[in-house]
Amino acid sequence: MKYPWHLYLMGIMYTIAGINHFIKPKIYVKIMPPYIPAHLSMVYLSGIAEIILGIAVCFSVTKNYAIYGIIAMLLVFFSVHFYMLSSPEAGAGLPKWILILRIPLQFLLIWWAWYYLKY
Repeated sequence: MKYPWHLYLMGIMYTIAGINHFIKPKIYVKIMPPYIPAHLSMVYLSGIAEIILGIAVCFSVTKNYAIYGIIAMLLVFFSVHFYMLSSPEAGAGLPKWILILRIPLQFLLIWWAWYYLKY
């Protein structure tokens, strides 16, 4: 292992999350903001992106590109988190405090990815 174990953990996490887009696409379609077109296609596209970025972060030749891709993806996902906060249907019955907590968690995930640029 060339990198710290937690970088590989991050890669595995995004890969599994991406695979989940294909296993349970309805969950992701439900939380898509209405201004985003082609919900199902976007769910599959984001799943592919997560899988590719999750794998790419584990290789030195693609690691930094993958990190920037993960950060960009997480920034785009803010729209989903805010939509879930504003729409009871999209909130999937989750308590408001959990939906609010996801916002700072998103910043933490961005920092976690950014951290690995130094390796």
